[in-house]
Order: sequence, then structure tokens, then C-alpha cells
Amino acid sequence: MAIDRAKTIRGALAGALAAGVWAAQMPLDKRLLGTDFDDVELLGKAISRRRAWPLAGTLAHLCNGALFGAVYANLAPRTPLPSWARGPAAGLAENFATWPLTAFADRLHPAREELPAAFASPRALAASTWRHLLFGALLGELERRLNADDRVDPPDYSHLISANGHGRAHPEHLATAG
Repeated sequence: MAIDRAKTIRGALAGALAAGVWAAQMPLDKRLLGTDFDDVELLGKAISRRRAWPLAGTLAHLCNGALFGAVYANLAPRTPLPSWARGPAAGLAENFATWPLTAFADRLHPAREELPAAFASPRALAASTWRHLLFGALLGELERRLNADDRVDPPDYSHLISANGHGRAHPEHLATAG
């Protein structure tokens, strides 16, 4: 599989932007979902226990988004899903693939006493799921637009096709034999 450098860079940009939106909206979703689970804090306090942890966590979060976006830009066109579904599916797949790691973070993170336990918290899981869905949707759309010249998705004619093979024909317009 050949890797297109320009497409990869644009995917990384899309991923970093989507991760930035994730981080910016996180205080709101924490309030709405009633959880203190914070991805930037989790990353930042793993890197530094000093006052700089928010900066370290934000940079790590943006880098993770960029890395995910770079990989996504190269794999998404080969994914057998409609273009609008690829980003959200990738975000949710990553969420549910990595969520079990929060059990290790709850027990082994260097700042575990300062962080809320996440693994057994339905609210933390809901927040993580929402964040990954938002990230995936934004990543998918941003990457699709940034790399629009590199590929053309086939048109989606599913709204014109029905199970009986007559498209969206109304019964009164159909001729029947005696």
C-alpha cells in the first residue's frame, strides 16, 4: 500500500483540528454528563506532575489526534462504508478498543489518586464515547474536504432504489398487467 505524503499530512491536520475541538468542548461535556473524566488531564499528568501538565496534556492530545488522522487518511478510502460513516466508525472503534486500558490507568497511572476512577463509571464511558464520536465525525469531514482532490467517492444512489427495483415510484404511477 503506497502512502501519499500530502494526503497523510492533510489527514494529520484534520486529526489535530478534531482533537482540538474535542479538548475545547470537554469542560462542557464534563458538566452535562456529570463526570470529572478528562483526557487532557489523564495524558498531561502522565507526562508531568508540575503546573505544565495542561500544556503537556493538550500537546499530547493534539499529537494523538494528528497521528490518528494521518493513519485514517490512508485507510479510510479503503473502508467499505459510505464516506459520511467512516470517521464516526473509526472514532467509535478506537473508543471501544482502548476503553479497557482505563482499568490499567485507574490502577497504574502516576497521578491515580488525583484522577477520577474511569473504568467502572458509566458517565466516564458516556463522555469518552461522545468525545470519540465527535472526534470521528469532525475528522471524517475535515479529512474528506482537505483530501477532496485526491479521491472521488462514487455517488450514493441508495435513496433512489427500492427493494422492488422500481426506485421511488408511487403505486399509482405503476402499470400492472390485468
